[in-house]
Amino acid sequence: MSDGLGKQTDFALVGGRLLSMAGEPIDDATVIIRGGKILAAGRRTKTKIPRGLANVDAKGKWILPGFVEPHAHLGVHEEGEGWAGDDTNEMTDPNGARLRALDAINPDDEGLRDALSGGITTAVVKPGSGNPIGGQTVAIKTWGRIVDEMVLKEPCSVKSALGENPKRVYGEKKALPSTRLGVAAVIRDALTDAREYADARMRKNSTEKYDPTKETLARVLSGELPWCQHTHRVDDIATAIRLSEEFGYRLVINHGTEAHLIASFIAEKQIPVVIGPLFTSRSKVEVRRRSLKNPGHLQKAGVKIALTTDHPVVPIEFLVYQAALAVKEGLDRDEALKSLTINPAEMLGLDDRVGSLEPGKDADIALWSGDPLDVYSRCEKVWIDGRNVYEYDYERDLPVTAKQFENS
Repeated sequence: MSDGLGKQTDFALVGGRLLSMAGEPIDDATVIIRGGKILAAGRRTKTKIPRGLANVDAKGKWILPGFVEPHAHLGVHEEGEGWAGDDTNEMTDPNGARLRALDAINPDDEGLRDALSGGITTAVVKPGSGNPIGGQTVAIKTWGRIVDEMVLKEPCSVKSALGENPKRVYGEKKALPSTRLGVAAVIRDALTDAREYADARMRKNSTEKYDPTKETLARVLSGELPWCQHTHRVDDIATAIRLSEEFGYRLVINHGTEAHLIASFIAEKQIPVVIGPLFTSRSKVEVRRRSLKNPGHLQKAGVKIALTTDHPVVPIEFLVYQAALAVKEGLDRDEALKSLTINPAEMLGLDDRVGSLEPGKDADIALWSGDPLDVYSRCEKVWIDGRNVYEYDYERDLPVTAKQFENS
């Protein structure tokens, strides 16, 4: 184990195969990290290392940006904690736009350490799908003491749900919405109210009182925040698109189990799809067409995709294995790696800092023993903001994460 585990340092990774996601792969590459940012990344013979900078030997290794998990419940649905660690859904109000995932994240969730072992350095943590409008999402780095120090972007988007989940939750309460048409009506009513609220707030000498629920939705309507729509079935996907066009917001389809059935329609409208989880059984009606072939169908139609584990539905460290098996079933391998890095970063407005290894971006780096799409490869080291936060200790045959807390 490195003596520098947990420390932020300036250094150069030298001699590895670089997949920066910003150009073609480069063998015998150098990546220079200074002040927690990428200073340079390129061919070793053309990248001058500043004098006195520590070198990390990456010969024979693969250097990639840390993966971006675009739809997870890390910290809000803690592993092995049962009801005490489950703060995913506030299933008492169909419109939870004022709710923030940020307020429920526990950085000591074991899932965050698992994320590092899978090369994941950024995760978009979302409320669940029990409500038509679940709340605000947050993009965090996957290592830290308190969540405020881990935040990359907050809020990142607003989570909404169509289909079976909200229908079941409120149907059991015998309250609105207990049908698909009721779920759509709740969303439509909330967005209509938010539009009227925003118009009133814009008027000169407005007396409209600040409302955090409507204010959040007004940011969706202005295009500032994407709308992350939980939707599986093709008719629900069509409803998601219909609502987005009615109100003019930026739609990101989440799950999209049957999106491949209308792939050309989605591609024509340039709507991105966060697809997954892919390692689940067909546990309910709306996921009966779940298949590892679906990402390839979408990609070939021209749809921008990102993969998700929906952790803890699928263990988050299996994100890369979903990509590997999707490649086996027809997904282009280059697009598979983009679906783990730059694509989710672009979809959710994070690409100014993460998703690729380019000068000026955060030094969030995963060093792999080989091709990450080879299931025999291992993520050996992870840096977040230039801080070495994870290593695989071959002598003890176990993963080691940098210490988070004092006196622990």
